[in-house]
Amino acid sequence: MEKCYYFVELRGELMRTISVCVGSSCHLKGSYDIIKKLKDLIKEHDLEGKWELKAEFCCNNCRNPVSVRIDDSELYSIDVERAEAFFKEKILGA
Repeated sequence: MEKCYYFVELRGELMRTISVCVGSSCHLKGSYDIIKKLKDLIKEHDLEGKWELKAEFCCNNCRNPVSVRIDDSELYSIDVERAEAFFKEKILGA
């Protein structure tokens, strides 16, 4: 199956996407807590016009912590305790 990627153009800039898995396994591991944390960090760093946060259904990475993807990147596995460090490294460092 061919993958399609969409970028939203906002004020002449491409909007980047953070996708968090919300499948059953990730849900039980705290995906909604990670979404809330990332949403708060995006707002705190005034990145609401540059980063979009999305839910993604099962990423087939169920043996690991919650799956997170930036744009069309490989999957990252993070837990709630590591969400802020992930944000600083991958989003602020991007």
